[in-house]
Amino acid sequence: MDINKVMIIGAGQMGSGIAQVCAMNGYEVILHDLKQDFVNRGIKAITQNLIKQVKKERLTEQEKTDTLKRLTPSIDLQSAASVDLVIEAAVENMAIKASLFAELDQIAPVHTILASNTSSLPITEIAAATRRPEKVIGMHFMNPVPVMKLVEIIRGIATDDEVYRTIEKLAVSLKKVPVEVNDFPGFVSNRILMPMINEAIYTLFEGVASKEAIDDVMKLGMNHPMGPLTLADFIGLDTCLSIMETLHSGFGDDKYRPCPLLRKYVKAGWLGKKSGRGFYEYS
Repeated sequence: MDINKVMIIGAGQMGSGIAQVCAMNGYEVILHDLKQDFVNRGIKAITQNLIKQVKKERLTEQEKTDTLKRLTPSIDLQSAASVDLVIEAAVENMAIKASLFAELDQIAPVHTILASNTSSLPITEIAAATRRPEKVIGMHFMNPVPVMKLVEIIRGIATDDEVYRTIEKLAVSLKKVPVEVNDFPGFVSNRILMPMINEAIYTLFEGVASKEAIDDVMKLGMNHPMGPLTLADFIGLDTCLSIMETLHSGFGDDKYRPCPLLRKYVKAGWLGKKSGRGFYEYS
């Protein structure tokens, strides 16, 4: 099964990052979102990233130009009619994803693989919204996509072996390291990472230490590149809450109960770096 043309659904931080690495590695890419402003913002972010790479002499001017030529903006989901693979990077909400996959199933050719970049939601449930569950798979990239090497590849209960091998081969062609993971809430990365972040928030909530102290302990004592509260701000506190809720409902275990302080910050609109304020303030 050959992949030549890819459609990315969602032009935010994750979607634009996935589009960038696909275009940089020779794939024709359609970058889709609901509004032209969203798509333009995604293309602008990609362009700025490529300019930085040229300045650092990691990319030539010609490679930058060629990469941008492979990107096509879209606000029409019918664009999926011409692609071999769709990678969905929309909001982390099962109802939205299921509806989107049902619509893509109607539009995309029968050979097209439908992949989700979900960070925690069950691939089997997403696949059930389609008539091609054997061609639905999870492809969870890490943030920031152009930098991070890992891609978790998640099989749904019906995912075909050939589909898995095709996506594994694609990940390698993107200079990523694919790791096969079974379909459990949070997969591996977020099943381990998010409870750690949640516990750091509880540690702050209970007054054990300041946010700076908590981050310093994990950076200096555990050799983490950034502290868990800084990382939560970088990921987005709404995303952290959504993943913790998925773990909590998926396993039915109170060890995954989201910290009340996390809920309070999300309700306040303090979502982290993207909103200008989370555990820290950002100019």
